[in-house]
Amino acid sequence: MKSRRNYSDIPIPEVGRLRTNFSAFDLQKDLKRLKAERGFIFHSTTVQEVIAAHHKARRQFKTDKLRWRVSGGARRSLGWVPFKASAAKWKSGQVYFAGHYFKVWDSYGLAQFAFRSGSFSQDARGRWYFNIVVEAAQATSSATGEVGIDLGLKTTATCSNGLKLESEQFYRELEPKLAVAQRANKKQRVKA
Repeated sequence: MKSRRNYSDIPIPEVGRLRTNFSAFDLQKDLKRLKAERGFIFHSTTVQEVIAAHHKARRQFKTDKLRWRVSGGARRSLGWVPFKASAAKWKSGQVYFAGHYFKVWDSYGLAQFAFRSGSFSQDARGRWYFNIVVEAAQATSSATGEVGIDLGLKTTATCSNGLKLESEQFYRELEPKLAVAQRANKKQRVKA
């Protein structure tokens, strides 16, 4: 009889075996030593973010071992490099991260905002994107009045102050085409 091997019991080099009771903090201590020995160029906050995401996924799915990374095919794993606020900086119109400058298309004027956490992520075509959370001042509302809204069928909504939002009924012009498709038993056209 063939015995089933428990693949969650495979040791990680120089860290050891992982169990679900490991916290992200426990792994960070071991990987701090590994980072110093192997000379990773990534900022320690990037390593911490990856460990935290890994720990969260292991806890969420209640497993010691997650699915292996897939390098090819339609369902391949895409690149993802997270970082905390102190790892990426805006310098001379470019993003400075891990000792390198990255050109980005700045459509929002990132120089005027303070960076929070973010990531570099890859799409299926191999293009990389810079995703960032910025700290912005919260606009306060000066509105003091209150209004009640009643949703309806003939009118989209009726407000308590008497304002009525009329229903557009854009579907009325499509009804003849739908009727033809239904009579012709064209199920795909009816769904569309």
